[in-house]
Amino acid sequence: MRIAAGSDHAGFAMKQQLVGQLAGAGHDVADLGTDGEEPVDYPDFGAAVGRAVARGEADLGVCVCGTGIGIAIAANKVPGVRAAVVHDVSSARLARGHNDANVVCFGSRVVGPVVAADALAAFLAARFLGGRHKRRVDKIATLEEAT
Repeated sequence: MRIAAGSDHAGFAMKQQLVGQLAGAGHDVADLGTDGEEPVDYPDFGAAVGRAVARGEADLGVCVCGTGIGIAIAANKVPGVRAAVVHDVSSARLARGHNDANVVCFGSRVVGPVVAADALAAFLAARFLGGRHKRRVDKIATLEEAT
């Protein structure tokens, strides 16, 4: 699977860990930065991951900042992106299964490295369930068209 990854400085270490996990599992990972712990702005990296997913350059995206919230907001500004902040295996599985999330976001100051690794694995393994959830995801797409 092709996966785009990005983080700000606060999420750099966790992003590196998750990129290693993804590469070790055989995924094709595009690391879109940042490349260190010098202060940078999370919207730049959330948008880069979102654009890669929306353009079809990546199948899924992984974002990390201090809380996961800011980078998710930025990624979600890109039409076609459904970025979800997850905190555990259950929220990761439901983000894909119910919301058809295509970008998963972690907060490095909120979630530990083992939980993030397990949640990422659950996110990748989960599949959109469709059914009643499709109607709701379609309504989200309609909101994008209305703006």
